[in-house]
Amino acid sequence: MRLTKKKAKIVTSAVESWIEEKVLSQEQGQMLLESYEVVGFDWKRLAKYSFWISIICIIISVGAIIADDFLRELLAKLFNAPEIIKCLFAALIAALIYYYGIKRKSKTPEKIFSNEAIFFLGVLATAGSITFLGRAIDIGSEHFSLLILLAAIIYGILGLWFPSKLVWIFSLLSIGTWMGTETGYMSGWGAYYFGMNYPLRFVLFGLVLTAASGAFSKWQLRHDFSRSTRAMGLLNLFIALWIMSIFGNYGDMHEWEKIKQIELFHWSVLFGIAAVVSIYHGIKEDDGMTRGFGITFLFINLYTRFFEYFWDNTHKAIFFAILAVNFWYLGSRAEKIWNLGGLPKQTETEKI
Repeated sequence: MRLTKKKAKIVTSAVESWIEEKVLSQEQGQMLLESYEVVGFDWKRLAKYSFWISIICIIISVGAIIADDFLRELLAKLFNAPEIIKCLFAALIAALIYYYGIKRKSKTPEKIFSNEAIFFLGVLATAGSITFLGRAIDIGSEHFSLLILLAAIIYGILGLWFPSKLVWIFSLLSIGTWMGTETGYMSGWGAYYFGMNYPLRFVLFGLVLTAASGAFSKWQLRHDFSRSTRAMGLLNLFIALWIMSIFGNYGDMHEWEKIKQIELFHWSVLFGIAAVVSIYHGIKEDDGMTRGFGITFLFINLYTRFFEYFWDNTHKAIFFAILAVNFWYLGSRAEKIWNLGGLPKQTETEKI
């Protein structure tokens, strides 16, 4: 087993404490200590960030080409073809990228990040193909949400087929975008759809995704997709609830400015209940994700309410002094819990 220096310290400390407490014999402890080796540098993290930076640089490079007048005119001359031809060309590029990605993944499945980076390039080519398709069939209806739905379906099928959690996440992002644009189109781009503003719609969307993650946990072949689906669901749910706790079910800023913030307190309560339920689930099921989301957004809820109700009525020196004491106490409690967890304390030499 290969562990980073930080993780190796934790394991070593745990094994040594078990030996002292006679939970393990000296021979068993020594065997465990010899069962892993310390990795001097986190190459996995470097690989992950390097591929993401590479992708960002590719996007910036393409953007620079588009922004350059001379290159843009040159590309216009080179690709002065009907939109449907551009669509098919981009689709062919995407297909070749996906084919290469699948072949490479079957040969070198351990190269997780580079394989996912290749699939991401396929995602970009697919988006380009769908964009050109939209231009080719444009009839001025502004019903472009159908194209987003098409992208969601394509990404969903490909993500489950490869499989690729990255492509699947783009499918979920596309579904959320489609839901927002489709309900906007159906309501004539008004603020409400069946009496719900945009944040409230995404509360329901987040609940649906979170519930759908349970289906993946029962699907043995795609069990790993459960966590990514649940993460997207919880992210949509809690961000939407946070916005609802501030603005409520209002779609007009002038109407919102006329009300008192206390009138939206029930949304804050609902936000808090959702966070507590998430924490309870995380503790009961030993799920770090739901526990982390719950704790994070519970604090976000509390500090948002603190700013809402005390910012105008409290002297700023007192306001920030209260915040300072609050965070100092939070940090002290976290430090105490960290020390109780048996993590090795650093000496002054190790800190340097």
